[in-house]
Amino acid sequence: MTTAVPAVRNAVRTWLERYEAGDTVLVAVSGGADSLALAHALSVESKEFVITVIGVTVDHQLQEQSGVQAEKVVAQLKNFGLDCIIKKVNVDLKDGLEASARAARYSALQEAVDEKSAVAVFLGHTRDDQAETVLLGLARGSGTRSLSGMAHHNGVYVRPLLEVTRNQSERYCEEVKLQYWSDPHNENPDFSRVRVRNVALPALETSIGPGVSEALARSAHLLRDDADALDHWAKAEELALDLLNLDCAHLEKLPRAIRTRLIRAAIYAAGAPAGMVTMEHVSGVEALVTAWSGQGALNLPGGVKVERISGRLSLLQHRP
Repeated sequence: MTTAVPAVRNAVRTWLERYEAGDTVLVAVSGGADSLALAHALSVESKEFVITVIGVTVDHQLQEQSGVQAEKVVAQLKNFGLDCIIKKVNVDLKDGLEASARAARYSALQEAVDEKSAVAVFLGHTRDDQAETVLLGLARGSGTRSLSGMAHHNGVYVRPLLEVTRNQSERYCEEVKLQYWSDPHNENPDFSRVRVRNVALPALETSIGPGVSEALARSAHLLRDDADALDHWAKAEELALDLLNLDCAHLEKLPRAIRTRLIRAAIYAAGAPAGMVTMEHVSGVEALVTAWSGQGALNLPGGVKVERISGRLSLLQHRP
C-alpha cells in the first residue's frame, strides 16, 4: 500500500468537513483515474458526515460508443454504493472542440445541480492538470488571473485533488481495484493541452530537472493570492468611481495592474459583450491616460466609444 489512498481520502475529507449533514454533493466522473478515485474516496468519507454523494457522467456524444462508456461509469459507481446520472449533451462547435465541449459539460453539471439541489460539484483536477493550465497560460501571454490556474473552490465547484498527482490517482484506483478508462482524446496531439502534457512538460523535466509540475502548481497558488488581492483593490476603486466618466489624473497615479482592471471594468460597464475585451483594447484606452497626445476616440466591441475630454475618460454607453 502506497500513500496514494490516504492522500486522496484526506484531500476529500478536508472539503467534506465544510458541508452539513443532509447536504447533497455531486461528483463529475468521466471514468478516468482522477475522477474515479475522487468518486470512490467521496463514497467512503461521506458516510461519517451523512452527506449524500451522487455521480454525474456527461456523454458528449463525440465518439462512437460514448453511451456505452457512460453506462460503464454508472455500473462502476453502483458497485461502490453511489447512484450516478448520465447527462447527454450536444456540443456546439463554436470555439474549438476543447472549449465547446467544456462549455457543454459545465452547462450539464449546472443542470444537475439544480435538479438535485446540490451544494457542490466535486471535480477531479489534479496537480498535473494545474501545471498544464499554468504552462498554457504562459504560452498564451495571459495575465495574473489566468496564470493562477484553477481555484480549489469557485462557486459550487470544488477541486480537492489539486495537491494530488495523476500518478497518485492511478495508484489509488489500482490499490482499491477500480478499472479506470483512458480517454483517447487525452492522446490526441491536435489538442494543445495534450501536447503540453506529453511533449512540453516531459521536455522541461528532462532539461531543467524533476519537479517542474510541482513548481508550476505552487506558482499558481501564489499568483492566485496576488490576483485576489489586486482584484479586491480594483473593486474598491471601482465602487468609488463613475466608470463612464473617469479622471485621467487619478487613473495615472494608480499601479498599472489596478488601472487596467478599472479600464476593463469600465468598457464592460459601457456595454461591451462579455468576453470580447482584449488586452489590445485595454492598452489602447490606457494610452489615452498615460500617453496622451491628442488621440481621437476609440471604437470598441459592442459599439462602445471611448474618448478623452478635458482630462477625463468618457465612455459612451452602448444602447441597443
